[in-house]
Amino acid sequence: MSKPVLSVRDLVVEIPTRAGLLRPVDKVSYDIEAGEILGVVGESGAGKSMTGNAVIGLLDPPARIVSGQVLLDGVPIQSLKGEALRRLRGKKIGMIFQDPLTSLNPLLTVGEQLEETILEHLPVSNSEARKRAIAALEEVGIPAASQRIGSYPHEFSGGMRQRVVIALALCAEPDLVIADEPTTALDVSVQAQIVALLKRLCRERGVAVMLVTHDMGVIAEAADRVAVMYAGRLAELGPVREVLTNARHPYTAGLMGSTPLASHGLKRLRQIPGSMPRLGALPEGCAFHPRCDHAQDKCRRDPGPILADCDGRAACWFPLGQPQEVAG
Repeated sequence: MSKPVLSVRDLVVEIPTRAGLLRPVDKVSYDIEAGEILGVVGESGAGKSMTGNAVIGLLDPPARIVSGQVLLDGVPIQSLKGEALRRLRGKKIGMIFQDPLTSLNPLLTVGEQLEETILEHLPVSNSEARKRAIAALEEVGIPAASQRIGSYPHEFSGGMRQRVVIALALCAEPDLVIADEPTTALDVSVQAQIVALLKRLCRERGVAVMLVTHDMGVIAEAADRVAVMYAGRLAELGPVREVLTNARHPYTAGLMGSTPLASHGLKRLRQIPGSMPRLGALPEGCAFHPRCDHAQDKCRRDPGPILADCDGRAACWFPLGQPQEVAG
């Protein structure tokens, strides 16, 4: 098998506070192959964005990686700092943020921002950088790109700005793109266009994509595999169709049951009782057990298993759909 573009191994991120150490990312492991979209889904506070920020080195102090490895094309990058990390961003890793207005410099035209990135990371002339910038805008579907390249971010609609951000993330030909909630601020029709664009560019360029979202519809439409996170840990990881149609972890089943497609015509959507626990007040045993209809005494007593230590695809003592013994 080919070497994955991104390998995350037992990644742990901690935040020291007066009340003790918080772990927003706890022993997370996954791979992303070239041309693959891995969807990372979960409620707010599950650790999705923190995982992506740790990979690209954008953790805000005092948050820090304390153990584990982040391998890009087999090379560990978790300890890179300063200039080495700056050279990596853009050239090897592209980033698409949730709000395109905060991602773009309002004082520079979109062409200037694209050309600056291209010149920084690729050995090309100024004229070649401009040609590549126009080509990048054309590739993401900006009409009349040769004229719009001189426009400022505020002169574009929200959907067009997000296309510019995608062009900016891809213009230096990275191997990996981390897309953090790229469709949240957009209406449904524009969301579908952006998802289709990401899928097409991923396939054509062979880019590995980590797609962070809370939208199960986006996951179902865009991702090849899905990683479900809860309280900083991976709850389930597997092919998207299998996970969405045959969830093994009760949390995944709850997420799917709360979506319109899984409600089977019911007037009220099913919901997961309670809310995600605060990192500083995690319950004893499995973090999900207070909200789980299938919890047993072992779940209330023993910390939930780490996904990498499980034989199946779910980090659960009693995964759904599998023969199991009742434990005391």
